[in-house]
Amino acid sequence: MSILGTRVVRKEDPKFLTVGGTYVDDVRDPRLEGAARATFVRSTMAHARISSIDVTEAQAAPGVIAVLTGADLGLAPLPPSIPLLNQSMVRPLLADGTVRFVGEPVALVLSEDGPSGEDAAELVFVDYEPLQAVVDPEDAVRDEVVLHGEAGTNLAMEMDFGSDPDLFEGCEVVVSQRVVNQRVAGAPLEVRAGAAAWGEDGRCTYWCSTQAPQASRDTIQTALGLEPGTVHLIAPDVGGGFGAKIGCSAEDIVVAWAARHLGRPVRWVETRTENMTNMGHGRAQIQRLTIGGRRDGTVEAYRLELLQDTGAYPAMGGILPYLTRTMSAGVYAFPKVECNLRSVATNTAPTVAYRGAGRPEATAAGERAMDLFAAEIGMDPAEVRRKNLIPTDAFPYTTAVGTTYDIGDYTGALDRALEASGYEQLRAEQARRRQEGGRVAVGIGISIYVEVTAGPTAGGEHGRVVVNADGTATVYTGTSPHGQGHVTSWSMIVSDRLGIPMDDIQVVHGDTDLIPNGVGTFGSRSLQLGGTAVHEAAGKVLDVARGLAGDLLEANPDDVVLDAQSGRFHVRGTPAVSKTWVEVAAAAGEGGLDVETEFTAESPTFPFGAHVAVVEVDLDTGKVTLVRMITVDDAGRLLNPLLVEGQRHGGIAQGVAQALLEEIVYDADGNPVTSNFADYAFVSACELPSFELVAMETPTPVNPMGAKGIGESGTIGSTPAVQSAVVDALAHLGVRHVDMPATSERVWRAISAVANGSAA
Repeated sequence: MSILGTRVVRKEDPKFLTVGGTYVDDVRDPRLEGAARATFVRSTMAHARISSIDVTEAQAAPGVIAVLTGADLGLAPLPPSIPLLNQSMVRPLLADGTVRFVGEPVALVLSEDGPSGEDAAELVFVDYEPLQAVVDPEDAVRDEVVLHGEAGTNLAMEMDFGSDPDLFEGCEVVVSQRVVNQRVAGAPLEVRAGAAAWGEDGRCTYWCSTQAPQASRDTIQTALGLEPGTVHLIAPDVGGGFGAKIGCSAEDIVVAWAARHLGRPVRWVETRTENMTNMGHGRAQIQRLTIGGRRDGTVEAYRLELLQDTGAYPAMGGILPYLTRTMSAGVYAFPKVECNLRSVATNTAPTVAYRGAGRPEATAAGERAMDLFAAEIGMDPAEVRRKNLIPTDAFPYTTAVGTTYDIGDYTGALDRALEASGYEQLRAEQARRRQEGGRVAVGIGISIYVEVTAGPTAGGEHGRVVVNADGTATVYTGTSPHGQGHVTSWSMIVSDRLGIPMDDIQVVHGDTDLIPNGVGTFGSRSLQLGGTAVHEAAGKVLDVARGLAGDLLEANPDDVVLDAQSGRFHVRGTPAVSKTWVEVAAAAGEGGLDVETEFTAESPTFPFGAHVAVVEVDLDTGKVTLVRMITVDDAGRLLNPLLVEGQRHGGIAQGVAQALLEEIVYDADGNPVTSNFADYAFVSACELPSFELVAMETPTPVNPMGAKGIGESGTIGSTPAVQSAVVDALAHLGVRHVDMPATSERVWRAISAVANGSAA
């Protein structure tokens, strides 16, 4: 029986639950002995010219080795790494005369220990000449305040695919709404950290908390003007990334430079406040949606206009609206869809990928549109959705914006979610409470989603499998786990193919000397690309081994089979005479059972699902309580249901947090108001019910494992379901829309606005 598809407990957990992980600041490598500590002096203003930087007092402080500014570095600023973004909007590694967001690095203090550096950083005097700040992207797009003079505009990217003035011609009902996907923080439990040591051979070893070691290595090499192979990057255990740690940061580059400059190792670990204000935020997208159709519930046209906040320096967040457009039609067979987009710079921290990265925004807009349409025509929101779903027999299906989905059963997902929730009974309970006039209202929200994983920019992935002389196996993977369970998953794949016990399989990752080629972990790409690469490498090892076993057994290799249960080779039909992996490895000689592959899929995959959220809202205080969360998340054929459930739980929790709690807020001058966990409402188990997970598997034809991504799906489906539930709870009062997060204050204000006769 195959181990694949079974609930195998994680191999990683005993270490994490006993001795704990080894994160960047835990590394005790001899090469880091005597390391200096790096502390960054950060801007206290959102937009200003720097008149002068006085480091005299800081330089004389106890324990200080050096205080450096951008002029000392002599390094070129970094252009946006994505060519589609405005290449004039470059980012200096340390501020070059102008600061553009609160927290931007201005200077670097190198000290013998961390506390000395923190004290000295307070002594660096920066003379600022204030400039007007622009925080709201709707203000920034008018270019009244321009951040980058060389660009002459705040427009970082614009994609206009055309607009039909008659798009809604003939529609019986047309509804419009401005929707905000608020700015949120990734908030990994391990903040960003780095450590650099240069060897006598001129090579730099850099330890980095990153999701993409090879890309981080390449970024440091390029920024420092180094030859390929000069940087050896190691990603040890990584305590969360959520998209914000794809690649390395400007601070990492400066730390590597500083270690070479000093001639001694340098360590850096940011504080929680630095992480909250500098690491990069997610979402931050303003949407204007219009949906039109017939009163029988048929949607005939959908328009979505996107305005993305890139922050001060355009990064990955600036191009994510393109993914929103890619998935703008969602699960619906809309005959006409328009989606145009712009990204603009503001005096805020840059926006980056955040779990889901552009796809949650598409679902949030589409599901809000369907609810608004259903409310306008007086139809049940579940039935409006059902009426417009892409038929199950229509796949592969190309949407009105040109995205081709591999496979789906959206009606089946909706049916399972509604049945598991007891939808009709929930509606009956809602009606009863409304009739009784109680002050605690029930709301039911529905979300049906489809997302793209291992998308068009995901690339391929590297896999290598080696069977060692003692019959054990070593797997080398280009993916870089930070909680996903890759060690367990890749061990399962190899064990299934080669019959080697999981405990005898080692998985190596995150070291660019051992794995020079690789892409990393993001975009829910790992299993379908990295796992398939390992699957194929193991298959090729098996092919070689069968040939060697045939020689040992004096048989045709085509007649040799591997008994995966015992891990022994024998001629088909005669298991009494067999050869072990140890014997086959000996016959192979050095390097004989060592195969590496690169796997690239022909197309992305499109996981889907349906979520139902049930909330209670106190109509006197606005407090929202999530009572139930029922989810169907179809990720194709499941390798390990236990790991999948863990990913679903994490994603759902993050999505609920965006709907109800989390928001990065700036004041009008660009000062961050939510700079730590005292101000930022980070979700915990106390705010969450036990999730009700409903199983569904629709294998994809795109890869041999039938696997689709799962790491981000929960985040994509849960947020609009919870938002819809909140609005649904207030619908009988006349509330039409509540932007996220649906905090008590925001809900109370929406109720009050309707009671006072103003629009909600």
